[in-house]
Amino acid sequence: MSLPTALPVLLPLVGGILLLFLRPAGIQTQRVVHLSLIFVLVIATLIAFFSANQGGYEIMLLGNWQAPFGIVMVLDRMSSIMLLLTATLASGALWYAIKTDVDRQGEHFHVLFQLQLFGLNGAFLTGDVFNLFVFFEILLLASYGLLLHGGGRLRTRAGLHYVVINLVGSTLFLFAVGALYGILGTLNIADMSVAVQNLPAEDRGVVAAAGLLLLVVFGVKAAMFPLYLWLPRAYAYTSAPVAALFAIMTKVGLYAIIRVHGTVFGEEAGALAFIHSDWVLAAGLITSMLAALGVMASSVLRQQVAYLVLASVGILLIAIGLNSEAALSAAIYYQVHSTLLGAALFLLADVIFRARGNHGDALVKATPVAQPILVGSVFMLLVIAMTGMPPLSGFFGKIMILNAALTHPWFMAILLVVLVSGLLMIISVARTGSLLFYSAVKPESNGIPPASNRLAFAAIIGLLMTSPLLVVFAKPLSAVTEHTAVQLYDSRSYVSAVLSARPVGEER
Repeated sequence: MSLPTALPVLLPLVGGILLLFLRPAGIQTQRVVHLSLIFVLVIATLIAFFSANQGGYEIMLLGNWQAPFGIVMVLDRMSSIMLLLTATLASGALWYAIKTDVDRQGEHFHVLFQLQLFGLNGAFLTGDVFNLFVFFEILLLASYGLLLHGGGRLRTRAGLHYVVINLVGSTLFLFAVGALYGILGTLNIADMSVAVQNLPAEDRGVVAAAGLLLLVVFGVKAAMFPLYLWLPRAYAYTSAPVAALFAIMTKVGLYAIIRVHGTVFGEEAGALAFIHSDWVLAAGLITSMLAALGVMASSVLRQQVAYLVLASVGILLIAIGLNSEAALSAAIYYQVHSTLLGAALFLLADVIFRARGNHGDALVKATPVAQPILVGSVFMLLVIAMTGMPPLSGFFGKIMILNAALTHPWFMAILLVVLVSGLLMIISVARTGSLLFYSAVKPESNGIPPASNRLAFAAIIGLLMTSPLLVVFAKPLSAVTEHTAVQLYDSRSYVSAVLSARPVGEER
């Protein structure tokens, strides 16, 4: 068993069970143990990252069964980046939840948090489509509980929409998996790639239809047009640390498109090669524009942040749809940026919500927040990064994607959408900042705005600092993302590594 591959999955599973049994010991004990588990998980994912970036693949055969007959977990450059990103995000979200007492608002918060990480990490590591479905269901079940944590009418209604849409997505997932298994005879991603290469002409239509249906399923998870309507309400009305953790949820769908479609329908797939690319690109363009309009139309800050996250999904879909190593490298860089900065904005929106009393985070004139210079400065830096303005990481990511699109036939449409959507979002967040920090009404003589929780605010600062770090270390990080993109496009090596892995004790 490969420890770098096993630990990111085993730690959250064992941690969730442990935290369940620790409930009688009290919330403080759960908090200490949970923070310790997250710290160990960050270390484990760092080890996995450095191990994967040696250039090869680490294959774990569960049950010691050779692929494609057994369950396979695959650690490579891309999955290691996603594991480290998830652990980093989780540490900030958990710290904020503890310091604001969000974890006290309902039952089993810490258990569900760990099970969510178990599902996420499993989805990033699995080497077959059926177990991708299994891990999707685990993370979705945990997310249902986290979304509703604390209760409330708006949260319950948003949660109901979220559950119904994802149940429909899960049903379609089974239909697609069944069709693919019926034709290809396998659900191991590497083995499916080989089967598609040798597919008879009469079966191509069914496989193409099933592959596009699978794209629809991943589009639901990624909040791709026209399947994004669940996201703004679900993210806006859940608790802030849960919304921050959910910033990685849409990236699971994007990762699945890259991993499954990029391998099964890669350049070796003959007539079915890259059947998904144009659909993804078109959906990305539409998603970006509609998200920008959503940012303009939002009446509360949390909903506006949700649309900003949706806009980043649109940009990532465009990069994936460009279907080149340079575009995929840029997408990986932009994905790290948008996930961490989006999470920080959700947490900051909660700080503002708590500080404005009855007005909450409604985009109307209200009494000023405490420490307006600090909170306003952090807000300005975060929206600069999220809207893609220089000199922070969002600008670098968008420039890299546009540079990769220069030779694409759709370049003018891509350029127009990126520039116009960016301009609309900049105008909107400028208006928001003015309402929140400059157009405040005079407070009552006895009205003193509550001070921000400094320890909780540290989580926001920590996530924010990743943006300048992504800029300062852009060159070495770009080298990492370029190597990752090259490895992802080299589907032959992936297939060979998975199918040639031998059980322990068996001679090669």
